[in-house]
Amino acid sequence: MFRTRRLPAVARALSTCIAAAALLLAPTPAVAAQRLPPEVGAALQRAGVPEEALAVAIVEAGSGRPLLQWRDEVPVNPASLAKLLTTIAALERLGPAWRWATPVWLDGAVEDGVLQGSLHIRGSGDPKLVLERVWLLLHRVQQFGVREIRGDIVLDGSAFAPAEASPADFDGEPLRPYNVKPGALLLNFRSVLHTFVPDPAAGIARVLVEPMLAGTQVDRVVPLAGGPCGDWRGALKASFEPGRTRFAGAYPQACGEMTWAVADPAPETFDARLVQALWTEMGGRLQGRVREGAAPVGRPPAFELQSPPLAELVRDINKFSNNVMAQQLFLTLALQAAPGQPATLQAARESLLAWLVARTGETGDEVVIDNGSGLSRATRISARRLARLLLQTWDSPVMSELMSSLPIAGADGTLRRATMAPGRAHLKTGSLRDVGGLAGYVLSDSGRRYVLVAVVNHPRAAFARPALDALVQWTLRDAPAGRRAAAGN
Repeated sequence: MFRTRRLPAVARALSTCIAAAALLLAPTPAVAAQRLPPEVGAALQRAGVPEEALAVAIVEAGSGRPLLQWRDEVPVNPASLAKLLTTIAALERLGPAWRWATPVWLDGAVEDGVLQGSLHIRGSGDPKLVLERVWLLLHRVQQFGVREIRGDIVLDGSAFAPAEASPADFDGEPLRPYNVKPGALLLNFRSVLHTFVPDPAAGIARVLVEPMLAGTQVDRVVPLAGGPCGDWRGALKASFEPGRTRFAGAYPQACGEMTWAVADPAPETFDARLVQALWTEMGGRLQGRVREGAAPVGRPPAFELQSPPLAELVRDINKFSNNVMAQQLFLTLALQAAPGQPATLQAARESLLAWLVARTGETGDEVVIDNGSGLSRATRISARRLARLLLQTWDSPVMSELMSSLPIAGADGTLRRATMAPGRAHLKTGSLRDVGGLAGYVLSDSGRRYVLVAVVNHPRAAFARPALDALVQWTLRDAPAGRRAAAGN
């Protein structure tokens, strides 16, 4: 009788990885379901979406055992599921603790509170230079004893090559914050938040504005109106123009307090207007002006403002599907791959594709990477390829950071209102006109964890959400009651 010799631990682990990869690369095995679950098909039929519009790959995490494969090899538009490529690549290549640095130079001596020269700020792509952190940067300048700047405040955004595109290019909505273009020095997402607070006694709603911008006037009150809340934004009859924001209508009192975020209509001057307004508000004086220009070369900065760690910003990107932050991260990958060279969109595409090929194998025409956010009509990837990446990430050192960044069904992020699998599914959502999708990890009734990728490409994709929910519920019930009981003994 022959006995099989036990493999060393490393060899056993390697054989497990090879087996998992083989399951995903080989033709569909007989154990995987080849038809959609009846409840999923029925939900698609009710939505008026054909089964051929759906692509699905569900595999067991760790083993790679397929549970369901349906048109999983067909390239589809993933919408915001593309953020998974960007964030996984960043976590692996940069590390969860990596931070952006925004250096600041005091180009001159400080005498009696006066900087005898200019203040220079150079961006490196920090995705979260929001109002509070810009204030902190300028506060640190004041802690160096600066109350007056005799020269200019010079903003250096040369680390990213300018994008030859308009915010209106994607969908004709240039004032939507998700359409803001990336920039090496991108302050407060180049957007303004308007908060409408009813004051019934005065018959008005007060308009609170963050941030205030130099040279920009905003109507600070608007009349109150009766009736239901309804289309309150339309009722305001807003006009957003460079330097002037008007509200010619009325605000429904029934709405209570509401907010409206708007991308600034003059993004090319937004950073300068914000810095000028904030410096003045903080009591600072400026003899010159705020302008674009190059930072000093060959000498260290006075200080650097560090961003939060990458893992924290990846959570913002995936939990809330933040397109602007994803684009900042996308270009940062190119910047880090070629230090000293301005990051371009093309370099970022090539960098991300090269990483994906190294991780999952040659792609051929199966993968098209247009940008890092998924806000694109051109991006393509198959459900099988994305499932393979998620399966590999499950066994990687950054698995915990990635999973914690995904929306939790029924709890937070873009899935906070979801009713399927409360607390049992960590899934990135993706939606565009004609696209709906989910991708991530599901904990089943049997205690198994599954990688799930499901994407609908169809003009009625918005109506197919119940079918995706049904697919998640079906994944939860991966084993009949008898088998679950046996597994528990």
